Amino acid sequence: MWLEDIESNMNNTKIVQASLKKRYAKERRFKAYGIFSISLSLLFLSFLLFDITHKAMPAFTQTYLKLDIDFSYKNLKLKEGSRYSEKELFSASYRQLTSKSLYEIFPEVTNRKDKKVLRNFVSSGAQYNLRDLVIENPSLIGTKKSIWVLADDDIDSFAKGLIDRNLPESERRIKDNQLVWIDTLEADNRIEKRLNIGFLTQGDSREPEQAGIWGAIKGSFFTMLITLILSFPIGVAAAVYLEEFAPKNNWFVDLIEVNINNLAAVPSVVFGILGLAVYINLFGLPRSAPLVGGLVLFLMTLPTIIIATRAAIKSVPPSIREAALGVGASKMQMISHHVLPLAMPGILTGSIIGMAQALGESAPLLMIGMVAFVADIPQGFMDPSTVLPVQIFIWSDSPERAFIALTSAAIVVLLIFLFLMNLLAIILRKKFETRW
Repeated sequence: MWLEDIESNMNNTKIVQASLKKRYAKERRFKAYGIFSISLSLLFLSFLLFDITHKAMPAFTQTYLKLDIDFSYKNLKLKEGSRYSEKELFSASYRQLTSKSLYEIFPEVTNRKDKKVLRNFVSSGAQYNLRDLVIENPSLIGTKKSIWVLADDDIDSFAKGLIDRNLPESERRIKDNQLVWIDTLEADNRIEKRLNIGFLTQGDSREPEQAGIWGAIKGSFFTMLITLILSFPIGVAAAVYLEEFAPKNNWFVDLIEVNINNLAAVPSVVFGILGLAVYINLFGLPRSAPLVGGLVLFLMTLPTIIIATRAAIKSVPPSIREAALGVGASKMQMISHHVLPLAMPGILTGSIIGMAQALGESAPLLMIGMVAFVADIPQGFMDPSTVLPVQIFIWSDSPERAFIALTSAAIVVLLIFLFLMNLLAIILRKKFETRW
């Protein structure tokens, strides 16, 4: 009999071991699937970031041409021997200075059509740079100086290797005669690539070589400032009321909670339509203003902050509340001195993530006119402006090849801002967790 029991126990042990073996095998497969999924995600993310960064690199350099500019009285159309006011220097003729310099370098170019092509080697903004140079230093008048001027976007793209000279002439924007001129300029050391400071310091432009993102950055700053000023205090106050003061099992409170959760899932473009109908059509606020953009993003961000704040408040142990009330603190003192400080890491994390989401939004801002071309740098909350995501959208729709690099570079800048905002959320969370 005991032999049968031993044999039965051995069989049971084998069954258990086989079952455990299968279970451990499933766990190993599940772990392998997880590692494979994470590795694949990181691979795709790395490929995406590498592709964007690779395409963005040409935007951070700019091509310049060295020209011998003749600042003679005749070329500037100024009277010789008199002192000039700033207004007279501003209205002087600078348009032909670069053209005449190019004609001197290439005297063999006599055809009108070829002259026009040669003139277009230089950016249309070069004349304004020369004007500013003369206004800053009037002693240039009557002299001939070697000046580095901004090259046109096609020349810039060719210098950066974005245009293949081995392609047939019909398939590239740079023609054969232009290639000869470029080779001549390179042989004379008249072509140079420099760091493109203007990309970070200038506003938008129809010409790729003159376009920058400083206007979009300032517009984003003003818009985010309005969003933060409104959404953070209102969102935290609403969450505190719903968690600590609102009556339970009340149909009105339940309706508010349901609507807050629903608003967090509403497509962002709906908030843009709401802002267009209320802020612009009803209240008459100006289109494309950071004030209106901030008000629209405030409506979109508010549900996210409320939900994150409520979750952070719920995570505070009830014993903290009971202890505070037990030593005689009022309910308001209990909330402000104990609950909110303990919940602050979660509140700040949720708020910054909500702000980062708002920073990356473009659809609601398109509805209120922030898609308009704005060349001037905004100086206040009511000035016409755009934001980084909308600037990316505008450039991505432009036909010029040079805007591809600008679009990718603007995406890189936007990703850096989003990374810094998330890093700030982590730092603040760690700081407050250490304090408490």
